[in-house]
Amino acid sequence: MAEAATPPASATPPPKQLAVLCVLAAVVGLVVSIAAWCFLELIHQTQHAVFTDIPSDMGYHSPPWWWLVGVLAIAGVLVAVAIERLPGRGGHLPAEGLKVGGGPIQPIELPGIVLAAFATIALGLVLGPEAPLIAIGGGLGVLAIRSARRDAPQRVQTLLAAAGSFAAMSFLFDQPLIAAVIMLEVLGLDRQTLPLVLLPGLTAAGVGSLVSIGIGSFTGLSTSAYAIGALPLPSFGRPDIAEFGWTVPLAVIVAVAVVVVFRLARNVQHVVVPRLLVLAPAAAMIVAGLAIAFSHATGKSVDYVLFSGQDQLPTLISGASTWSISALLLVLGFKGVAWAISLGSFRGGPTFPALFLGAAGGILASRLPGFDLTAAVAVAMGAAIAAALRLPLSAVVIATLLAGKSGVGTGPLVIVGVVVAYLTTLVVAQRLAPTTAGDQASAVSPPATATATAAAGG
Repeated sequence: MAEAATPPASATPPPKQLAVLCVLAAVVGLVVSIAAWCFLELIHQTQHAVFTDIPSDMGYHSPPWWWLVGVLAIAGVLVAVAIERLPGRGGHLPAEGLKVGGGPIQPIELPGIVLAAFATIALGLVLGPEAPLIAIGGGLGVLAIRSARRDAPQRVQTLLAAAGSFAAMSFLFDQPLIAAVIMLEVLGLDRQTLPLVLLPGLTAAGVGSLVSIGIGSFTGLSTSAYAIGALPLPSFGRPDIAEFGWTVPLAVIVAVAVVVVFRLARNVQHVVVPRLLVLAPAAAMIVAGLAIAFSHATGKSVDYVLFSGQDQLPTLISGASTWSISALLLVLGFKGVAWAISLGSFRGGPTFPALFLGAAGGILASRLPGFDLTAAVAVAMGAAIAAALRLPLSAVVIATLLAGKSGVGTGPLVIVGVVVAYLTTLVVAQRLAPTTAGDQASAVSPPATATATAAAGG
């Protein structure tokens, strides 16, 4: 993921200048939100055409194995070409988390980032769109201000890059609150810098959310196909002692599993990256093989192993009672390995696969005596996000809002689970830290820290 830097700390500008920045941020938010809609709609339509329409036209009820292998191999080739031949190397590897440092995305890097992310996400690999959308938002923010004023100060460029990233996240989650929390926690701002980024960022995020709400009715296409909202969890009143008791070990297990996935992803990265043009297609075909093996073993769709998981989350939860323990263990194992391979080889974000695997782990944990399904799923999702992103506040907000339709009773459990998962992640990451100094820093340090830069994706 390539970085979108925040401005250096300085005194808060006069209200008039801040108002001008907010107006510019609103314009950037509108442009970025439309671009985000185009990107997500193209992904959605491509997925539907490649995995449903074309196999159906060929007379298949579901994609045959050779079709899956071929499509994912093509995805591997496209990602490798984007990384090796286009500026920006498609952004940073998602195995490195929400990487910090550096300056904002440059417009010249956007084609490579878009191609790598599109090939990854649209053609079935196990990564989500949030990280590339942050990069697209940042790059378009810089492009917009440079188009209006070539000599725009660097601070204004970085502010509008951050505002563009706010807008992109708001569009994806259909929630400006989630976008603001994630971006501000990643940025780790001090009191002087906070107003500079927060007010334009919130303005852009609000515009992004409005566009997300209104663009479906304007175009006739539903943004609910890709903008994630509250999940269909049963109503939950308030937790009891048994649910608090199960929360702690569940959060520990989820955190350990996510850390192991990221450790495996870094090992994959070391093998694949030096020989990307050859090994990226091979890695993609392995992911296809995992999906095919899962489908043969369980009778479930390959979709539960392929893709980021955001489209499959509602179906997984609404059909929780139809999943056997063995099928849940298999989807956790197969998708976990496919996720690790994708993290180490391709371009995209880690958030939605973490949410999906957390939800599957929560459904499995709900088979324990006294552990409600809604509570278990909310806790496991929060723990998975905390371990994957190492952003505890964002994890609490995301898990709580996704479980929002079930009531507020899950809140205390989610908070406990996230805290336990975050602390467990730090401890386990230290234990698994590799010997080299660079890798050790990557493995032990949280992906996002209190620095002056924010990650953007790819």
